Amino acid sequence: QVEFVESGGGLVQPGGSLRLSCAASGTLFSNYRMGWYRQAPGQQRDLVAVIAPDSSTNYADSVKGRFTISRDNAKNTVYLQMNSLKPEDTGVYYCNALRVAGPYEWDYWGRGTQVTVSS
Repeated sequence: QVEFVESGGGLVQPGGSLRLSCAASGTLFSNYRMGWYRQAPGQQRDLVAVIAPDSSTNYADSVKGRFTISRDNAKNTVYLQMNSLKPEDTGVYYCNALRVAGPYEWDYWGRGTQVTVSS
């Protein structure tokens, strides 16, 4: 059974920083694309950042230069360092693991961690 333990969310003032962690268990994720998605109240879930098995990264335009995604395959963990946080970064952040091999797809989601940026 695949499980995620997400941590690091909370309340922070604008301009502050948080570091999210997502520790996975149940399978090895070294060959998965790992990512973070964000869902604001009343909004759809949007991609924030992803990191491929080769550690190449992709970011939403709104977070480029402020957020950094990284992975530690030995710990089966993905991180999201969030700096210079803005109120519009508020939302529930979900960890995702995706692998596609031919006609097969494995797609797993965490339960989410709340991030609130407010003064």
